[in-house]
Amino acid sequence: MRSATFSSIIVGFGALRANPLRTFLATLGIIVGAAALVAVLALGDGMARFGRQQLSQTTDVQAVVIQPILTRTIDGQEYPLDDYLVFSAADGLDARRSITDVEGSALNVSGSATLVGPTGNVDTATVNATLPQADSVFRSGFARGHYFTEMQAESNAPVVVLSHALALRLGGASPENLVGQEVRVRERKRTVVGVLAGIEEETHGAAFIPLEGIADALEPTPRPRAPTLILKAASIEQVAAVQRGAEEWLEKRFGDWKRKARISTQARRLEQAAQAMMVFKLFMGAITGISLLVGGIGIMNVLLASVTERTRELGIRKAIGARQRDLLVQFLAESVAIAGAGSLIGVALGLVSAFALTGIIRANTQAQIYAGVSWGTVTVAALSAIIVGLGFGLYPALRAARLSPIEAIRHE
Repeated sequence: MRSATFSSIIVGFGALRANPLRTFLATLGIIVGAAALVAVLALGDGMARFGRQQLSQTTDVQAVVIQPILTRTIDGQEYPLDDYLVFSAADGLDARRSITDVEGSALNVSGSATLVGPTGNVDTATVNATLPQADSVFRSGFARGHYFTEMQAESNAPVVVLSHALALRLGGASPENLVGQEVRVRERKRTVVGVLAGIEEETHGAAFIPLEGIADALEPTPRPRAPTLILKAASIEQVAAVQRGAEEWLEKRFGDWKRKARISTQARRLEQAAQAMMVFKLFMGAITGISLLVGGIGIMNVLLASVTERTRELGIRKAIGARQRDLLVQFLAESVAIAGAGSLIGVALGLVSAFALTGIIRANTQAQIYAGVSWGTVTVAALSAIIVGLGFGLYPALRAARLSPIEAIRHE
């Protein structure tokens, strides 16, 4: 049985070599379909990766925010809590050390204050009291200078970091020149150690000072201000792990924390972006899949023509002992050979096309998009082409296998 099946496969490959032009034309449809599918999937993966990078750079999707609960709702009315959490700088540093996959942490208290520039320019802006190195969480580049250091924060040094818009209003045409100069924050002199890079969407200015400087920079309140603790995950994929770590840290440090704090993330926004990208990939994959179907129709036409041309030969084979299974294997081998060769060439051509297209995109835009190549993409494209070949080769194979030997031998 095994030798007969092997002989049928050899006969099938021989038939393909006997008509090279027709075989090439049948293969061409599979090549185009597989190449289009690989190119679309690789471009989709690259665009998804680029989109995730943009989200992580321009939004807070990697942030896990822990906010103290300040009120309790009873019968539809909110009542202030007396025992709410007030995170300290030590809490923020301990959270950064204790929770794995945390790239940075920030403890933020904000309020409004009046600032006076070196030349007397006055502006009212949001003042944020934070931990040192909080710029890694807020994703702020610097036009000049740097964020205040741990030593400056621990000693409550009179330093301040200004946003670009605020520095522009306080310092005039050259806001970067404010670095090293003094500004007044609620009548206390502070040395400017850094000016953040400008961003298009910035409309209101902001200033950043060490957390220990709250009393000097912000108006006193009847109740202690409750800082918000922000933990930045090392990557988007690790946000869930950081959230679980934050829950464990709160349980260990504060006991029954669910009555005292709430944890929030931007996971929903990330899920929506991922869902939109998946819909795009499926839609484009479905469109390019049509070209694979066209290639499958080409295979079926070639095999049907082969069955017609070789009817007498097939009848002789059946008359001398060939079984239906042998003829079925013979034509399926031809179909798989065409689809397999087309898928291999198509995968290579699709990868080359994807890299070329992303290169053109990078050359003509500022978008740093690269083709996303994965074994999953290659496997899906190759298997899809082979499955199409098998599916469209089945009917000609069954037609050949069911031929009557007597009628086939009499065929002219």
